[in-house]
This record gives sequence, structure tokens and C-alpha cells, in this order.
Amino acid sequence: MSVARNVLLWASRNKWLSHHFPRYRFAQAAVRRFMPGTNLDAALEAAQRLRPHGIGTVFTQVGENLATLDEARAEVDHYLGVFDRVAELSLGTQVSIKLTHLGLDIDPAATTENLRTLAQRAADRGTALFVDMEDSSYVDRTLDVFRSVLHTHGNLGLCLQSYLFRTETDLSDLLLETAAIRLVKGAYREPAAVAFPKKADVDRSYEQLGRMMLRAAADHPGKPKPVFGTHDIALLGRLAKFADAEGIARDAWEIHMLYGIRSADQIRLAQAGHRVRVLITYGEQWFPWYVRRLAERPANIGFVLRSLVAR
Repeated sequence: MSVARNVLLWASRNKWLSHHFPRYRFAQAAVRRFMPGTNLDAALEAAQRLRPHGIGTVFTQVGENLATLDEARAEVDHYLGVFDRVAELSLGTQVSIKLTHLGLDIDPAATTENLRTLAQRAADRGTALFVDMEDSSYVDRTLDVFRSVLHTHGNLGLCLQSYLFRTETDLSDLLLETAAIRLVKGAYREPAAVAFPKKADVDRSYEQLGRMMLRAAADHPGKPKPVFGTHDIALLGRLAKFADAEGIARDAWEIHMLYGIRSADQIRLAQAGHRVRVLITYGEQWFPWYVRRLAERPANIGFVLRSLVAR
């Protein structure tokens, strides 16, 4: 793992930086590369701008590790409103949430009910709800809550991380259970005992797991839908070539990318017939999320600095 990535991941967990850094104007300007704004209205406007390009969207409000169940309930109420606003605009936008944002650190049973409430509203509005995966200490708890709700709500999707050793086993167990699996590389600082420390190994794992997902989609059409959350264009190209060779239609799997990253590639892929969605993040508590995005590809720091100078 590079020194820059280590430093960024340390910074993402630093409470002092999280409290003070967002106050600076240059920081607020820098984050606009990845976020259209801090409120839902900004996210909705960005989604409407993407729609003419044939690009769908996924919304998530940043903020995790809440302290009270009242805070978690407020998040549930917020997302219930999100589903309603999205339906009113016929955007087809999905939602992706972290279970710590629903109270996982406080009460797993209450978290399960919160997730069930959101999954029902998503089903009522004809859309999907994704459960994000957090650091490795949360995987088992996340899977427990996810499976509890999945039994009654088949519109749930789950995020898995290719840098964890355990993911191949988790994926094998989940392949016929859930509506969709979003595969990402992983953005947390993990010990060498649980995660691949080298990027090449993470990439190799991603491609292997991606092929597993595509084979399952070929054998059992429609369940689960493979979703590849990455900006690695070369890797996506290899998976697309594999899918074409296996006779898997391009609308049978999706590509998810972050708002503001590789925008031209997003449009190009959509024009080539791929299903593309952009993850639009908003919210006031953006610092940890933002720094983890930089850590995924430290070269992004240079891009951000150049964009600030250009202003």
C-alpha cells in the first residue's frame, strides 16, 4: 500500500481533521469535484442532467456511525422522502446506504427494522435499495442484517469488496440470494491479515470475482445482477469482453461510477449500450467519504489541486 494511500486513510478517520478541514473554502471547492452539492435538491438536479445521456443514478447521503437511534430514524425519514421525490420526477434513481447510518453500532434489531422500512418503500416505488459494505469489522453484522431483510424484500442489493480475502466465499454464498451485487475494490485501511495489501492482487481478485458474477448471471438470468463499481477502464474492458464471449447481454449487468470521475467515459460506455449509473453523494458530513475517494486513487489529489488553481 502506498504511503499516500496510508496517509489519506489515516486522515479519513481523524476526528480533528473531519471537524476543521471542511470549514476552509478551498476544501469546499475541492469537494465539488465529487459532489454536486450538500443537499438532496443538488443531487436531484445532477440526476436530471445525466438522464439525457442515458445514465442512471444512485443516491447516498454521507454520514455514518451515528450516536442515537433518533438520529438513525431521522435518516430513515430522509430516505423515505428521497424515494418519493425520485418517483415524482420519474428518475428511476436507486439508493445506497450504510448500516451504521441506520444504527448498526447501537441496536442491530432496530437497524434491521429500519432497513426493512426502506426496502418496502423502495419496492413500493419500483426501485432497488443497496446496502454498502464498510470496513472488515462490520462484514458479518452487515450480512446478518441484510439476510434478515432479504427474505421478505427481494429488491435488496449488496456491496462486496474485492480486497478482502473472505469475499470469494461470501460471494459464492450470496450468488443466488440477492437481486444485485455491486463489486468494488475497497476503500478502508485494513490489516494485512484480512485484505490484499498490493493493488495488483486486489485487481486480480476483482476480475476473478467479476467473472464469477457474470457466469452466475448467464446460468440464472436476472439473479443476481452483476454491478461493477470501478473507474478502472481496462478492467471493465476485460470483463465486458468476457461477458460478450459468454453471450451475456449488455443490459444484464451494470457499471457504477462516482459523480465527477471519468464523466466522458461514463457517456461513452452508455452510448455503447452498457447500463451505467452514477453514484451521487451529498450531505454535510462529507470529509471521511471524500478522503477515502482520494485514497482509492491518490493521483486524484493532483487533479483536485489543478482544478483549484484553474479557478
